[in-house]
Amino acid sequence: MQKYNIYLRKTGDAALRVIKETLATSWELLKITIPVVIIVKILEEFGMVTLLSNYLEPVMGLIGLPGALGLVWATALLTNLYGAMVIFATLLPDLELNVAQVTTICSAMLIAHSLPLELTITKKAGAPFTPIALLRLTGAFIYGFLLHLFCSTLQIWQEPATMIFEAGKQATTTLSWAIGQLENFALIIFVIFWITIIMKILRVTGILALFERILEPVLPIFGMSKRAAPVTVVGMVMGISYGGALIIRETNSGSMGRREVFFSLALMGLSHALVEDTLLMIALGGHWVGLLLGRLIFSLLVIYLLATFWSRRKENKMVLNKN
Repeated sequence: MQKYNIYLRKTGDAALRVIKETLATSWELLKITIPVVIIVKILEEFGMVTLLSNYLEPVMGLIGLPGALGLVWATALLTNLYGAMVIFATLLPDLELNVAQVTTICSAMLIAHSLPLELTITKKAGAPFTPIALLRLTGAFIYGFLLHLFCSTLQIWQEPATMIFEAGKQATTTLSWAIGQLENFALIIFVIFWITIIMKILRVTGILALFERILEPVLPIFGMSKRAAPVTVVGMVMGISYGGALIIRETNSGSMGRREVFFSLALMGLSHALVEDTLLMIALGGHWVGLLLGRLIFSLLVIYLLATFWSRRKENKMVLNKN
């Protein structure tokens, strides 16, 4: 009986710690999310999303996509992937896209989406706003262009795309929008609760440590030390929005240098939520090789080039100072 009571007490303490950590983490994230969501809604009401889509139409042509998809990417940039998926599903019947085109637009959205929210999170975590924004926007375009060039040259993934996702109902009134946002906030707290539990399980079972050990030897190539492994794993697996508060807490603890904070958040910006978001884009008809494998290779290559440029610039400065 005594052992049973001790077990119950330990279980209760563990559950209480998870709840407290969930609430603390959720509050950190919601403090950022709520104002940004309201601002983006105001921009939508003033037609800024449609205006941005008009500017993006020429860009769509450069990566082999019809101009109408500019509205889809503009929605992803300012809101989130879910809003973009709804618009994409609405437009798809009239566009007759092939798998290569869907993979291209989905890859661009995976690299650059939810920028008002995610850039605010990365700035609070210690990375400068403008360089990360430019990295994600130009990275999305360059990867989209390379993917289009690759597919058109080799004539692969030219078959018609098949979409699993079906469009849901868009909010038609401010009240329905507000209710939808409250549901999203509740979902964020629910997801963070399970992320906290999953992270503890991964930590206890040693799986997270295994991921970190795999990353540790290669991180110096990308301008980071082994101290960046835990937060980088969280961002790449869980995503910036859901893992944002955990990322902020870790990077603000002072355990990482400013340079490795930048490279860690830059890598997350190009490749994050590798499981969840990739599955969403596969549901739209994209090919997993371009969405996951190609994007990950591209992201690592970009960060490697940035880290190499940074190191050489630092060496040149040291040489000049000596002279």
